[in-house]
Amino acid sequence: MLCRSSLVLFIAILLTGCASTKHRQPTGRTFVFERDTFAFANELLWEYEVDETTGERTTRPREPEPEYHHYCFPMARAARQFYDFAVFEPQRERTNIVATVDLIDAVLDRNPRADPQDVEPVVIPGYAGLRELSEDYEANLKRSMGGNWQSWFQRGNWRMVLPFSRGNQADAATELKAGIESGQVAIVHLSRFPALTINHAVLLYSVEDSDGQIHFAAYDPNTSDHPLILKFKKADRTFYLPSTPYWQGGRVDVYEVFKNGFY
Repeated sequence: MLCRSSLVLFIAILLTGCASTKHRQPTGRTFVFERDTFAFANELLWEYEVDETTGERTTRPREPEPEYHHYCFPMARAARQFYDFAVFEPQRERTNIVATVDLIDAVLDRNPRADPQDVEPVVIPGYAGLRELSEDYEANLKRSMGGNWQSWFQRGNWRMVLPFSRGNQADAATELKAGIESGQVAIVHLSRFPALTINHAVLLYSVEDSDGQIHFAAYDPNTSDHPLILKFKKADRTFYLPSTPYWQGGRVDVYEVFKNGFY
């Protein structure tokens, strides 16, 4: 009985902490996919094939094994860190390699949950944005973002083990929409726990509400060349992710991570 009561109290504290989350303030800029995303992608560890007759999906390990895989959470987090904490000044002359790497490290050392209004931005001269920077400094960025273990041990991962009600998902859609319309960008965890068919992070940066659906434009670290559209259908209060090379398409559970509180 004591253990059960302690567990209930612990969950209540967590939920209370999440309910009192402080909203981050917008940066005053607009997130542009072609400018504010990485030029490289998180590589897929598996090859996915779909039988055109049956629709059955099969997987097999990629050969050779890719070097940069399972980095979706660090990449989504880092993209927002550069959006929140870096100011690019392409009109200025570029600094040397050592100085530029120091600037990269300074951005990635910032607390990803911090309010961008509370800290001085890092000025990066000679580049128009993260995409251009990552073309020249891919290896340095990959190294500075840290290991892929961060995808497994992101502190907000605990939330996916609790049920997601339709009301919860409707509230999430409303809150995400309001935040994005105010100029924020949001990192969300996509899951179907306890199934492990998807366990992924994307960054939402634009929203359109029409015809009973909310369409969130997303930067998917697995895809460097085009945005992804995450849909929320108001009728059944459910998020849907379209078919991708790593996901067959369908319902996903969604919640925001890398924000104040327990996420």
